[in-house]
Amino acid sequence: MKKLLLLIALTFSIVAHAQLDKKYFRKLQSEQIESTDLVEWTQFGPGMSGYCEEFWCHPTNTDVMFMSPDMYNTYGTWDNGKSWHTIKDVDGTGVDMRRVQSITFSHQDPNFGLAIDVRGILYQSNNQGRSWEVMPFEGKGRHSELAVDPTNDNIWYMGAGDFWNVKSNHRTKASLDDPAKGYQYKYAQYGHIYKSTNKGKTWKKIKKGLPETLDVAKIIVDPTKPKNIIMAANSGIYLSKDGGLSWTLGGKGLPNNSPRDLTSYYNAKTKDFVLYLVEQTSFTPEGKTIKCTGGVYSSTDHGKTWKNISGNLAVDMNKISSYGGRQKYWRSIAHWLGLKNDKEAKKLYPEYSTEVYNVLNRIVVNPLNKDEIYISHNTKHDKAFLPGDVWKTNDGGKTWIACARTGRYWSKGKDNAYWQSRNNPTKPNTYYAHLQKEQNEREETFGNRFMQINAKGDVIICLEQQVMRTNNGGDSWNQIDDYETEPGSNAWVGRGGSNLPGRFILTETGIKDRYFFCSGEHGLWQSASLGKFADKKAVAVTQIEGQVNHKGATSISSVAVHPNNPDIIYMLMFRQDHRGAFRRSMDGGKTWEDIAKPLAHDSNYSMQHIFQYSLTIDPENPDNIYFVVMRNAITEVSSQRAPKGFNKFGVMKSTDGGFTWALANTGLPNNCSVHRIVMDPKNTSTLYAAVNEGKNGEPGGLFISTDKANSWQALKIPAQIKSVNNVFIDRNTNDIFLACGTQTGLLEEGGIWRSNNKGKSWNKIFDMPYIWQVETSPVNPDIITVCVAMPHEKKGACPINPGNYVSLDGGKNWNKINHNLGQPNTIVDFKPDPYREDVFWCALKGSGWSIGYLKGTKKGWSEK
Repeated sequence: MKKLLLLIALTFSIVAHAQLDKKYFRKLQSEQIESTDLVEWTQFGPGMSGYCEEFWCHPTNTDVMFMSPDMYNTYGTWDNGKSWHTIKDVDGTGVDMRRVQSITFSHQDPNFGLAIDVRGILYQSNNQGRSWEVMPFEGKGRHSELAVDPTNDNIWYMGAGDFWNVKSNHRTKASLDDPAKGYQYKYAQYGHIYKSTNKGKTWKKIKKGLPETLDVAKIIVDPTKPKNIIMAANSGIYLSKDGGLSWTLGGKGLPNNSPRDLTSYYNAKTKDFVLYLVEQTSFTPEGKTIKCTGGVYSSTDHGKTWKNISGNLAVDMNKISSYGGRQKYWRSIAHWLGLKNDKEAKKLYPEYSTEVYNVLNRIVVNPLNKDEIYISHNTKHDKAFLPGDVWKTNDGGKTWIACARTGRYWSKGKDNAYWQSRNNPTKPNTYYAHLQKEQNEREETFGNRFMQINAKGDVIICLEQQVMRTNNGGDSWNQIDDYETEPGSNAWVGRGGSNLPGRFILTETGIKDRYFFCSGEHGLWQSASLGKFADKKAVAVTQIEGQVNHKGATSISSVAVHPNNPDIIYMLMFRQDHRGAFRRSMDGGKTWEDIAKPLAHDSNYSMQHIFQYSLTIDPENPDNIYFVVMRNAITEVSSQRAPKGFNKFGVMKSTDGGFTWALANTGLPNNCSVHRIVMDPKNTSTLYAAVNEGKNGEPGGLFISTDKANSWQALKIPAQIKSVNNVFIDRNTNDIFLACGTQTGLLEEGGIWRSNNKGKSWNKIFDMPYIWQVETSPVNPDIITVCVAMPHEKKGACPINPGNYVSLDGGKNWNKINHNLGQPNTIVDFKPDPYREDVFWCALKGSGWSIGYLKGTKKGWSEK
């Protein structure tokens, strides 16, 4: 009888309509609104962690730089890298200015610049890049290059293509012989340039003399004769004498006329104008070995003819004892010649080349010294193989040295005699933040991602996913993404340019002021003491699992702490090392071990992901542990990358402290996607499961278990809800909150719904179509935080105003609070501080973590 009464109570539900501020939500649903100044967000990092190929230095102001990493944020600095700030529209959709392809500024008006992003959208700035507005532009698809006439900022050029997508565009002999056999993508345009004579207001498309396969790398306007233009592209050097209206193929003196990068030096006083380029490395079989062409070239006649300035750049592979370097040498040859693999290349050409060039792809010259030239390569993604991530010459190319040296190849010194014979320094000279320990122990394996030089001659690069700079001619390189609070503390405050995949934040860990931050690719972090760091409102973090530990876990999806012992920490990994394992630390994060593998699956651990969340421990019986495996992981990066054949989706449960696991899906619909679970704070036997819409449109809902997940039953919720993305229970009021909606659903399907009677009736308190998360403050239930996701741009209901929203009065009034959050469409965790009413935390898919302070807050989050 009791069970029957329970079922009746669970299924009897009345929808009551809350007193929504309908005027506010109608405006929110129909037009872009600006964030209030109620909360100001500060990104605390840590720094980079992903692929960043794009970086630009302002041509006349060395304090101004920009970068656009691969996780879709784009940043600017106006204080020479001391701090970085998003240049995206924080109140927009979040899809603007992501993976910008080119940014260029006038030489006459330092405030005026143009930019073009990955979608082929053109932007204009009139305040030195602090903000950007979209300009009308007829071109569609990706374009790779922007250039301005240095003598006349009315005249601009734009090059078609996707040249700088180095991760995907791997050159081969076949593509060298016929560019049509190279990499071309539907999302990019090829075969033309555009020219504007009115600062980008209108553009003329030009094809004369250009092949249909043209993929542009660089465009340089000759400052001595602005009608002369030199262009590097996949199919060669092109020259124009009429301001870009027609073109002829140049490249006289180049062995293959296949430039990878082009730059120039100009002295306004002497009128000395010199062009420099790196040529694509080409491998030609010669008996049992390989003959190599490529290297570095210069031109002093406006690009008509080219002279080899490679000097002693070639390396004798017989002198390189690195196993990894030799294997990459065979890999590079195999790729270039179209062979099956490195083993076949080694079998066919077993004798090492005595003079081989690396596969180079970047070049810059010091604007104050034409003889100081830097070149670099991308080991991981461009089939490069030689040690030394950056090389340089101080004598115009007569002699070259590896000037950026990382890791054990250099510290162990096995080949020191050879390098010393070349007068090349041998000690490592790159200095990282949290990666230093790992970098000391490994060889150079990632390579350089971009290279730029400013007007003072400082060179900025991206090694091992970290932004590095030298201001002493390459003698040393220092990471500039983070500040260390004190020397040797290993506690870092990010400068605001993070490319980290931020994930779950745990603010209650059994130790006050110890917060945990999960990340993709760079492990688990915890808050740290600021020490003597000047800004007491800053957040310092230190990595406790990841690269700081040998073979540590790097992509953390969720973390939890034992309720009776805060030194016992558990975590789950969604990709890379230890994916699918249940990992534990017994000493507060100093050491870790896998105690079980509940989600074992033999597949690509890096490229395929198993998405997990809601790691929950029963506070009354800590042997009971739960988490969910999401079938339709809508909030995750690369959400469609679950391994083929993997089927352990739903609720996972352990009754022995995590050593053994089993699915606990009894009563849940077949093929459903359990997106979140939460335990009733007043009854640990009761859990709620938020089931979001399945990949094939399977309806979601809210489910309850009153027997520790042994069985589940559906709770009746408003009929219009198709997807419950999150469920949250206020510990003080026991109110239940649902975050609802889908990317392509109707407006009425979404929103935040609240029940104050255990699900018997529901009130809608927030009215937007697609919500990922809702939480309330543990110290004040009137504080409610909501994360609004971005509906589909074309198929979704009102795809505007994503981001963070907060109510301070129990949902009667709401504030949009996106200041300094460049990715309002990808906020994956947003919550109030558990101890203070004036502090908030959020994580973003591609820009780490941020702290938000209520307006007027004076004390830092950890100050008493």
